[in-house]
Amino acid sequence: MQPKFYRKVLSNGMTIILEKRETPVVSVAFAVRCGGVNEASEEKGISHFIEHLLYKGTENRSSKKIAEEIEKKGGILNGFTDETITAYWCKMPSRHLSVALNVLSDMVKNSLFDGKEIEKERHVIFEEMKMYKDNPLHYALERMQGSLYEEPLGVPLIGTEKTLNSLTREKIIKRFEEIYNPKNLILCVVGDAEFHDLVGFAEMNFQNGSRLAKKVPSFKIVKKNQSGSEKRKGIDQASLVFAHHVPLLKTKGSYASCVLNVIMAGGMSSRLFQEIREKRNLAYGVKGDSEVNVDFAYNFIYVGTKKENVEPVKKLIVEEFEKVSRELTEVELSQVKEEIIGNIQISTEDSQTQMVSLLHYEVCGDAKDFYELEEKIKEVKLDEVKKVAKNAAKDYSFFALLPE
Repeated sequence: MQPKFYRKVLSNGMTIILEKRETPVVSVAFAVRCGGVNEASEEKGISHFIEHLLYKGTENRSSKKIAEEIEKKGGILNGFTDETITAYWCKMPSRHLSVALNVLSDMVKNSLFDGKEIEKERHVIFEEMKMYKDNPLHYALERMQGSLYEEPLGVPLIGTEKTLNSLTREKIIKRFEEIYNPKNLILCVVGDAEFHDLVGFAEMNFQNGSRLAKKVPSFKIVKKNQSGSEKRKGIDQASLVFAHHVPLLKTKGSYASCVLNVIMAGGMSSRLFQEIREKRNLAYGVKGDSEVNVDFAYNFIYVGTKKENVEPVKKLIVEEFEKVSRELTEVELSQVKEEIIGNIQISTEDSQTQMVSLLHYEVCGDAKDFYELEEKIKEVKLDEVKKVAKNAAKDYSFFALLPE
């Protein structure tokens, strides 16, 4: 059954999205079409820094009050920054939708950016950086993006200590006033809500934005393929990441790359899980995922293994891509398509997961395109998947974090 989906762009440029559900839970997000990909090298981390600061208090609510109003109603409050979007969201009982709208809209309109709070939160992010560095999987994935792209995209989303220290209160407020305006804002709701109420709320609470409002900046994305490794004391396992560029979202072959990712490392039945873990017992963790957008796109595979197994595992990965490029059958392709479609259907059950999916498709063009995903997967051709696999076996990036 086709979901009840509504989308409208207001006269001030703000986009309102609703997937209506008759459920007692609603997920709500205010998001801005700006993330790491929209940052220059010297300002890396500013989008993520602003995300943190919007929870630190507004003209109407302290940071504690922001959290209390959501959580004391049984809600979950959080946010995220990725390469293309920054979002502030909560998941609540549907009867408290108005609380969600009021608190989140207050955050994206009226944050104080108190100087003392900025300095305190700067140190919080330094600790977050350390946490990510101490996580071998996260660190290896972060280094991998730098092996796939030149700066600025190759610089970590969270920034560096140098770039974070360069972000003054004035720079932060300037970026906020330029970017957090209705033309760049999305209100996305999944759950029991009335679309005309959401539109009315947005029209009443968001006018034409700051006179300083600007378009979201963009920077040239330059691809590369690079391999490297790094040794570290205090770890017992090597973390390796194999990644390859894939067609951009909505271009020919982009959905084939999604299929290929699942064939290679999409669960316990995937080719690499079977080859690396089940047949040879070389690893516990074998995982794959994609980062596919309209401006950049890649698939990656992560394996945790012994240091002496890194090269054999890398060789197995390349060989398996070569096998797929030659031997993939219509039967296996059909099975994997069914797997992906089932996974999509399962993921849509959770309103918060669905909200994030709709936001992703909205920043890539139009949220309603998400509902075409199953058909796009069904349309993938055998030769398209083989072509992406053949390219992956030839042109790839590789990074390994090794025990010293």
